[in-house]
Amino acid sequence: MLAEIEFAILNAIQTIRFEFLDKLMVCITTLGNKGIVWIIIGVIMLFFKKYRRTGIAVLLGLIFGLVLGNWTIKNIVARQRPCALTEIELIIPYPSEYSFPSGHTLSSFIAATCVYLRNRKFGVWAYVLASLIAFSRLYLYVHFPTDIIGGILLGIALAHLAVWITKKPKWAWLGE
Repeated sequence: MLAEIEFAILNAIQTIRFEFLDKLMVCITTLGNKGIVWIIIGVIMLFFKKYRRTGIAVLLGLIFGLVLGNWTIKNIVARQRPCALTEIELIIPYPSEYSFPSGHTLSSFIAATCVYLRNRKFGVWAYVLASLIAFSRLYLYVHFPTDIIGGILLGIALAHLAVWITKKPKWAWLGE
């Protein structure tokens, strides 16, 4: 029954598709490929003492997400993607990894949560981008809604861990 609901959601999203939105969603999802936008943001933060601790938290969280989410959970769950279970023409290359949790969503919510916990103003904008990246994965039919929810929840949890670790006094040399 859950699969029916998930496919119903994905198919409902397909009803809003049109050429401009297709191109926009491909661009947005590309930002999340391999977490590159978040890696760049994390590295840039390292150059500013005020944001260095946040940058370390983002990068540490992304490492946690890679190891736990992409290398471990994806391979244990081994969930097929929705595009593999139905006939749909993809407008992006077929993703090679398993579906659960969404790696794009995982990395996006790790980074957005780290930023939000340290700076709410920037964090809100990071959450907007993270949400757009997550939605793009549904729009492009490469993830089930529960893959996205799993990525969000795991991402938030790992971000809290990374921020907690970098709050320790031994990290004081990093700055704020």
